[in-house]
Amino acid sequence: MSTLDQKKCTPCQGGSKPLKGDDIRERLQVLDPAWTVVDEHHLKRSFNFPDFRSALDFVNRVGELAEEEGHHPDLHLGYGRATVTLWTHKIDGLHDNDFILAAKIDRLQR
Repeated sequence: MSTLDQKKCTPCQGGSKPLKGDDIRERLQVLDPAWTVVDEHHLKRSFNFPDFRSALDFVNRVGELAEEEGHHPDLHLGYGRATVTLWTHKIDGLHDNDFILAAKIDRLQR
């Protein structure tokens, strides 16, 4: 689990079940503690920046990363802040891809 940011998102196969319970908690331990799991359905994290331009630059970097990974978060941009929400629409819940992308987003902040 500790190398989630080294993995690649893979297309979610039909019939996959969303992660639940201990599977979510195990993966969440590897991420920055600012990530939260909402209703065992999605991951969410807010990032703070000194101004709009910095927040926009971050959102653009997340967008480029999402394109590379083929896994796309919901992004909310405001003055000095950006919120990232992740879940896998195909299974209407959490998948390994969500945790992989979250770990890679964490790496963007370093």
